[in-house]
Amino acid sequence: MLLAFITVNLKQIVLIALIVLAAVVALWFLLSLLAAFIVYSITLHRWNKKKWTRDCSSDDPRTLKMYAEGLEWAKQHEDKKKEVSIRNNGLNLYGEYYDLGYERTAVLVSGRTEGLKYSYYFAKPYAESGFNIFVFDQRAHGLSDGHCNTLGFEESKDLVKWCEYLHDELHTKQIYLHGICIGSACSLYTMLNKNAPDYLIGMTADGMYSTFFRSFENHAKEKVKHLFPVTDMVNWWMMVFTGHSMKKGPIDCIGSYRKPLLMLHSKEDTYSVPEYAKILYNENPSETKELVWFDHGGHSMLRITDSKKYDEVIKTYLAEHFGS
Repeated sequence: MLLAFITVNLKQIVLIALIVLAAVVALWFLLSLLAAFIVYSITLHRWNKKKWTRDCSSDDPRTLKMYAEGLEWAKQHEDKKKEVSIRNNGLNLYGEYYDLGYERTAVLVSGRTEGLKYSYYFAKPYAESGFNIFVFDQRAHGLSDGHCNTLGFEESKDLVKWCEYLHDELHTKQIYLHGICIGSACSLYTMLNKNAPDYLIGMTADGMYSTFFRSFENHAKEKVKHLFPVTDMVNWWMMVFTGHSMKKGPIDCIGSYRKPLLMLHSKEDTYSVPEYAKILYNENPSETKELVWFDHGGHSMLRITDSKKYDEVIKTYLAEHFGS
């Protein structure tokens, strides 16, 4: 009888322990999922237009300086500006076109959190190389509609439409893309889009990553120690809201790109680390590709660290492949 009693109670204890363990695991999972949703919401989702405006997104002194210098460039060319808009995929999208009197246009494609005013900062070498300048608010940024940053996947479809507008309505004959971070991915996807027009002639990639997921992990490691399973859950929320995965990126398609490609990358980039840039460069079959290293400068901080070299590299590359 005693043995039977002990056996029954042992079974009950084991059952209770399993139930408690399951409850703890379920609670841990739900809390992790909630944490991932919060991170996703902060990182890749805009619930209203008070977020990711055209104003400077950071109080970092370097970013503030970039922003101020960009605004000064725009002010000097105010008389050349035309405010423009298109509609794509049900979204109203807004931009600015600076007609400097040329037949070619450089499209400056900003990264996550940045509106079009951020892009002013990168206009100078292109304007000096004989290009008009086009800047725009990506979907879910600035004045443009939208809630989701899709890491360039859907944004590239918007950019194709913008390029068609620049060609058909504003009569620019050739278009060159300059992308920063996610803007580099967006530019690459645009160039490879099945509807990409022939007058898209090439691109510059500043700090291109292999996949956003790897850069996101590196950024997360810098902030916290324990990543699993939150990073994968953030990606799950990304797929729920957008249908796209952070684990897909330029590494999956750069092997199909054959037009001119100028890659600019810092040896100090801790997000899109140099190893990724080397892999991307080696995977690309273009006969007119070039990878230029900068000894210093964090992610998206190349030009502010060495503007003279940055501008000269771009101007030299453009002159070599497209003439003056």
